[in-house]
Amino acid sequence: MKDVMKWNELSVKDRVSYYTAFTLIGSGILLAFLSFFLNAFNIATGVLIYIAQCFVIGGGLVGANVYFKSKWVEFDTRAKNEIERQIQRLKQ
Repeated sequence: MKDVMKWNELSVKDRVSYYTAFTLIGSGILLAFLSFFLNAFNIATGVLIYIAQCFVIGGGLVGANVYFKSKWVEFDTRAKNEIERQIQRLKQ
């Protein structure tokens, strides 16, 4: 079974990163709906740019966090395996 990290086990930096990402994505979605329905089914160019930037930055925050965390776990696992292999070699 895969080891899943719980929300309350995350560091403050990770929590702030996720809060920021979800707030940006949520504000982009909210602005898209408000602009679309309040402006006669039309979304202005500036609003589209804001929505795109919210999605790019929010997705980048979440994606970068997940990527670096997975790479760190991979490095940690390889280092642990190498240390154990060296200990076994020295015992022989």
